[in-house]
Amino acid sequence: MLLSRTQENKHMTTNPIEISTHGSVFEMVLNRPKANAIDAGTSQLMGEAFSEFRDNPKLRVAIVTGYGEKYFCTGWDLKAAASGEAPNSDFGIGGWAGIQELPNLNKPIIAAINGICCGGGLEWALATDIIIAADHATFALPEYRSGVVADAATLKLPKRIPYHIALDLLLTGRWFSAQQAATWGLISEIIPTVSLMDRARELADDIANGPPLVFAAIKEVARAAENLSFQDALDKINSKDFPTIKALYGSEDQLEGARAFVEKRDPIWKGR
Repeated sequence: MLLSRTQENKHMTTNPIEISTHGSVFEMVLNRPKANAIDAGTSQLMGEAFSEFRDNPKLRVAIVTGYGEKYFCTGWDLKAAASGEAPNSDFGIGGWAGIQELPNLNKPIIAAINGICCGGGLEWALATDIIIAADHATFALPEYRSGVVADAATLKLPKRIPYHIALDLLLTGRWFSAQQAATWGLISEIIPTVSLMDRARELADDIANGPPLVFAAIKEVARAAENLSFQDALDKINSKDFPTIKALYGSEDQLEGARAFVEKRDPIWKGR
């Protein structure tokens, strides 16, 4: 189970992931030597942890990162693959790395890329909402060399960065830098290594102090809109077909936002 609020700042190590909470911020550190590769068992643990994060109303935002300064995540554990683990193995309730297919995960997640981020590690990052990276971080999608398709990246990357750059990266597997990733809009900030987690926590605290119902609605609508026309998505918002939109409009938080604006004070968000 996740740490309680009275246990915040104390780590619970569920090898190979380390989980901690800091107020309403959930942190997951992947710590699987030597290269932070993920096998099916690790992915299952990650999915269980993210499921608890999703369902805990006291937790509002998550940070994911890798242990140390060398590896964020190098993707699928090819030693496990060589031992018979299939690409379509049971990766747990959330699919790959715990979040790729986790239903109703409408809380913001920040990826703090602390080093090498390649293959399924980059796909893990693509499943988050904000990506920041240390200045020495490097990225690649070399899956084709091991005879598999970078499935999630093939689906998502051409929608995140220019199409021809995305296909270049998928077809060549070439490495690229944090500076290049920022130029293409894949990451939002490049941070000195020593300050990476400080910045991630600063962002998380800002989000945690915001309106959780609004942020949940933003995530659900943005995710659904990838497969809808503008008008269809807008119609679903206006008709409150999205559960998060229905929960938001008429909520205490919506009224509090309006009152705080009129009264020229900071709103007090309750998440209801």
